[in-house]
Amino acid sequence: SGCAMYMPKQWYQRRVRGLVKSLADRLVEALAEHLHSRIRREIWGYEDTPTGINPGNLLPGDLHSLKYQGTRPAPGYPSLPDHTLKDVLWDLLHVQENTGSVLTDSYAMEPPPSVCGMYIAHPDSFYFNLGQIATDQVEDYASRKGLGV
Repeated sequence: SGCAMYMPKQWYQRRVRGLVKSLADRLVEALAEHLHSRIRREIWGYEDTPTGINPGNLLPGDLHSLKYQGTRPAPGYPSLPDHTLKDVLWDLLHVQENTGSVLTDSYAMEPPPSVCGMYIAHPDSFYFNLGQIATDQVEDYASRKGLGV
């Protein structure tokens, strides 16, 4: 109140916009994780615990430690660093037609609070990092995708 008269209105508007965007990003990620949990339990029949006891009772630490069956890799993350794979998913699933979400020229998703990934059901699937990629590997991959380096 007393401080408010010293702060410009634009400052508050920028802060509120930033908070709303941040909240939207967190909600989209939470929805993706919630859907993954439901798919693991209700469709794939996996029990959502590291021990197999009390289905659906994974703790947040268990989720962060990836103590569940199935994976949710996404383009742009360490196990799938190529953002151009979003084009394949967009075409295969008709994403723009079904959701209105579009890809920019740099493969950013619009609207910004969007997620793109795959659910993989195999019980032995796991996340991995590709590690350091050598120049010849980049050139080979770019060549196969018809891209320049």
